[in-house]
Order: sequence, then structure tokens, then C-alpha cells
Amino acid sequence: MKILVAVKRVVDYNVKVRVKADGTGVETANVKMSMNPFDEIAVEEAVRLKEAGKATEIVVVSVGPAQAQETLRTALAMGADRAILVQTDVETQSLGVAKALKALAEKEQPGLVILGKQAIDDDANQTGQMLAALLGWAQGTFASKVVPAEGPMGASVAVTREIDGGLETVDLKLPAVVTTDLRLNEPRYASLPNIMKAKKKPLETVDAAALGVDLTPRLKTLKVAEPPKRAGGVKVGSVQELVAKLKTEARVI
Repeated sequence: MKILVAVKRVVDYNVKVRVKADGTGVETANVKMSMNPFDEIAVEEAVRLKEAGKATEIVVVSVGPAQAQETLRTALAMGADRAILVQTDVETQSLGVAKALKALAEKEQPGLVILGKQAIDDDANQTGQMLAALLGWAQGTFASKVVPAEGPMGASVAVTREIDGGLETVDLKLPAVVTTDLRLNEPRYASLPNIMKAKKKPLETVDAAALGVDLTPRLKTLKVAEPPKRAGGVKVGSVQELVAKLKTEARVI
């Protein structure tokens, strides 16, 4: 069975994000970029499924600029077999990415598509759900555990989901879409030999137009601004004084 994994190139989570002076977006020039952490978890889960004999091939996909090839090479070094880059210089948004992934899923015919539950740059948490809807496939979001059916993978997969009330387990008939949560696994570090091997693994670049997909953004960002700095706290001498300040100054009661 083939697994398709989607990854995104984002500003590294260790970098302090700075807003552009004109308020049009986030500064990315000369900023360290890396794979979205939730997508690293998705790649790791796919590799573990293959190591367990439940998958035969892992295809990793990214939609973005030419520099996203670095992110795909990282996924290849982690254990993916080949990569596909849908190259575009326009701003990628959830619906456009979902449409591109749908086109690739129909072409590659995977039994399972795995994505991170959200990207840390926009925190949209939409692509996986949109992809499942466009394909008409079952979906298991916020997965903290993925257990394939006994025997060769190809019938179903049990996904334990993290929800507000605790945990929920759903049995998905394949093909299906799964989005990963933080507690699913801990991604491995790519070894130097695997990094060298990744350079020789196939990486295909395709144009969105060749897939019949329009990636033109549907949403327009009006302004980006940093959150206001928190004011210093105030000490009060009594409960009565606290209640008075909550009423007259904070106006929360």
C-alpha cells in the first residue's frame, strides 16, 4: 500500500517571528526555514508503518516555492521513498493546497494520506478536512494513535483522536485521510548516511496548471500586526479592592 504525506516549509519554530514594517506579512528574508513540526510527525508515522510492513511506498508532497525542495529532501532522509513538489510562488492557502493534493491523490492512488493537523505559520487546521471532503474519503483528525488492521494494510485503520472530552477512537475504511497531533510519535533525526542517500532519491517538480489546479489565493490579508504588549500587574490589599478594580478598571464583572 502506498502512503502520501504532505509537508510544508515554514519559519523554524525556534525563530522569533518578526512582522514586516509595512504590516503586509511576516519577515522571511534571511530567516531559517524548516519542515512544519506536525508534518514531521506525519512523515515519522508513515515511515513506522512501512517499517512494520504495512506500507510499500511513501510519497512525500509539498506545495510551495522551489526552496521547498530542501524540506522534501529532509523527509526523504527520514525514510520517504520519493518526493513531488507542486511549485508555485503564490501564497498557498488551505483550499488551493487541498485541491492540489486531491489531484495528486487521484494520480498516485494512495491507500492513506497523512498530514500534520495544522501548520505553525497560519494555524488554519483546514487542509486535511478539506482534502477528505474533496476526495469523499473517511478522515481521522488530531490522531494520537494509528493502528492498522491485522494483516497486510488495505482494509481499515483505527485512529485514536484527541477531543475536548478526552479520547475517541474511529475505525476508518481505507482509503482515508489522517491528520497528526503532537502525541502520536517523536520524529527521528535523519542520520548522515540517510541524508546522503536522500540526494539521490527521485524528486519530481510539477506545475499546478499541469494538475488542473488554480492556486490563486481566495483570501486577502489586510494587515498583520504584533499582539499588544502585556501591561504590568497590580497588587491589591484586599478582596474588596480587587472586586472594585475588576468592576471599574477591567470592567469584567
